[in-house]
Amino acid sequence: MKGRMQAMMVASTLALLSLLFPPVSIVSSASVALVTLRRGANEGLYVLIFSCLSAAVLGFFLFGNLQFALLYGAVLWLPIWVISIVLREGKHLSVAIQMAVLFGMIGVIGFYLFVTEPAALWQSILRVMVQPMLKSNPDVPVEQIQQTIKVFSHFMTGAIIAASVYGLLFGLFLARWWQSVLYNPGGFKTEYLSLRVRPKVTSTCLLFVVISGLMPGILSEVCWNIAILFIVLYAFVGLAVLHVAFSQMKMKQFSVPFLYITMILVPHVIAVVVIVGIVDTWLDLRSKILNKKNI
Repeated sequence: MKGRMQAMMVASTLALLSLLFPPVSIVSSASVALVTLRRGANEGLYVLIFSCLSAAVLGFFLFGNLQFALLYGAVLWLPIWVISIVLREGKHLSVAIQMAVLFGMIGVIGFYLFVTEPAALWQSILRVMVQPMLKSNPDVPVEQIQQTIKVFSHFMTGAIIAASVYGLLFGLFLARWWQSVLYNPGGFKTEYLSLRVRPKVTSTCLLFVVISGLMPGILSEVCWNIAILFIVLYAFVGLAVLHVAFSQMKMKQFSVPFLYITMILVPHVIAVVVIVGIVDTWLDLRSKILNKKNI
């Protein structure tokens, strides 16, 4: 917020550091998002373009190529710039999340259009990845591992892109939190905890899941990979609902952190969180929780 040069240096330097520690990319993209959220689309685009140029120069001297900066700008900074504009103009976090999921859907469709046999590609990659484990553990049932790889290879496209969308949204959330801390204390918390999705969106998502079970062959596979992206949307909605519920407990200073720690340590809990997010679309669970508390 002090100036263009500071923003560009933060974004480009952290982009290079993310090669050594990938989570740093979230902070890098958040710096572009913060400028866009606060100063507008033009200023954000200015920082984005010149951050790419700065990263290209640094990348050329450090790694001897310019491709990294262009790829980083196209894959990470450009999408978060667009989503930040949506959030700034629309003022609804749910719409921004839906836009990120839409980008993910385009990514899945694009991948299947340009890659002839995605499942075969992922099988070859996964087999290479498990080789060290198989060599160090000769007692591991190889046939079972191979069968698991074969099954998961059909859903890897959606899983990888969903992880990318999560990273994109974490960058957006970080930027929105920074903006809240600087200019509107407590605003991000209020905005996030009121996160909801319209029934029409949920109905469309569920219809998509049903169609994916009815379609044959490659069409079914594409639909299932797109359906994986819906987990991103409803995981955030469900987490917001549960945060409100846990914050109404007597020991909320312990119960709310326990919720997030459980999400990290027990990933399977996300299934329950997603179901809560879907149900909240029609039942508005937060209103019921708060009304019960008032009574």
